[in-house]
Amino acid sequence: MKFAQASSLLLLAGLANSCLLPEERAGGSIRKSLNRRQGNSGKAVGKGDRFNGGSSFPRGLGSGNATDMSTILNVNEVATGLQGLVNEYGITTFATPYKTYEGRTITGAKIGGTGSCNTKYHIYLNGGIHARERGSHDSVLYFISDLLYAQKHGTGLTYGKKTYSNADVLKALSTGIVVTPLINPDGVNYDQTTNSCWRKNRNPKSSNSRDPQSVGIDLNRNFDFAWDLKKWAPSVSSDVASANPSSEVFHGTAAFSEPETQSMKYILDTYTKVRWFIDLHSYAGDVLYSWGSDTDQSTQPYKNFLNSTYDSVRGITSDSTTTRYGEYISSQDLNNVRTAGDRFGAAMSTAAGRKYTVMQSAYLYPTSGASDDYAFSRHIADPTKNKVYSYTVEFGFGNSQASCPFYPTVAQYTSNLQETNAGFIEFLLAAADIGLE
Repeated sequence: MKFAQASSLLLLAGLANSCLLPEERAGGSIRKSLNRRQGNSGKAVGKGDRFNGGSSFPRGLGSGNATDMSTILNVNEVATGLQGLVNEYGITTFATPYKTYEGRTITGAKIGGTGSCNTKYHIYLNGGIHARERGSHDSVLYFISDLLYAQKHGTGLTYGKKTYSNADVLKALSTGIVVTPLINPDGVNYDQTTNSCWRKNRNPKSSNSRDPQSVGIDLNRNFDFAWDLKKWAPSVSSDVASANPSSEVFHGTAAFSEPETQSMKYILDTYTKVRWFIDLHSYAGDVLYSWGSDTDQSTQPYKNFLNSTYDSVRGITSDSTTTRYGEYISSQDLNNVRTAGDRFGAAMSTAAGRKYTVMQSAYLYPTSGASDDYAFSRHIADPTKNKVYSYTVEFGFGNSQASCPFYPTVAQYTSNLQETNAGFIEFLLAAADIGLE
């Protein structure tokens, strides 16, 4: 997609359906102001434990859906679902060394790959970073359960109108996959129990006791990428993130101040050969690739996030990169991220017949401290780090009738799972084709 086309899509449609509400992008003080519809919270959240402590295991839509999907997975069920996969398939799970503010453990799993050490894993999938974006952790957990079922039983997978063979499944698994289905369990638990359309985590360190909205940090503004708001043009600095604890995009007291973001850094540091990364969000109907800081350009390497000369103009996507600023990415890297992104978006669009847009992240809106930009920036800030092609995927299209538009209807939930899971497997196949090293 040409940048001009992407920019037009942004102006006409993208902003209306992004991870941020419209008033969060209007400039000035960023506060939550939802016009809630009482009594409608979309598809219900599960109350019990459908996996019985791990004695039964998840199975997604692609393999025939033997799991009860009448409700959205609650926080506990992500843990018991992973344990069910351990019991059924013998996969390995791990806990990061950082407990959340409320004392929860962040658990991940690793599947596939060839070899016996951490360097065999080349894909990292993360879910649930924004608490209210319901269905994110379900998508990741059900996807890996489908891959494992198809591998064990020698079958393919079907997601709506998109079908993959068993050979595709085995090729996808060969890439080696690390997942954290639910990176923000405190926030998700709070959102699910209050139906409050909660976005952040639940760390109250910077909160004002008179303002309940001041609790928590926006985890997707807490990564060490252009975190300092002084790195941005004054005209956009109040939009890319906020230093105000009452804001929904409060970026915390420092980059990586939070155990959740520290956990994601730990995974990238531990699985040192990860080449491809997805952070799963809702609900813009987009596949977004780096950079999110400014317009991509491939001719002026000195124009990059490390160069303080450009702190006064960074984030203005409407200027000319030849005379002002654009974020450097090599032409080969840009071709690779676009190619994989296009395949991802096409698979999602085919699965349920809803059109997904593939475009550079900055054309949705510029962001500071985002996970995808941090992951891709690592090899530039430190050449000893592996290069990681990174994406934010915004599944779904919003529920205008719910108390929170991020809460899907029953039908939307099913379409969302079909789309994300078809996209995931196509993404793994694209990664294998383009290169894992």
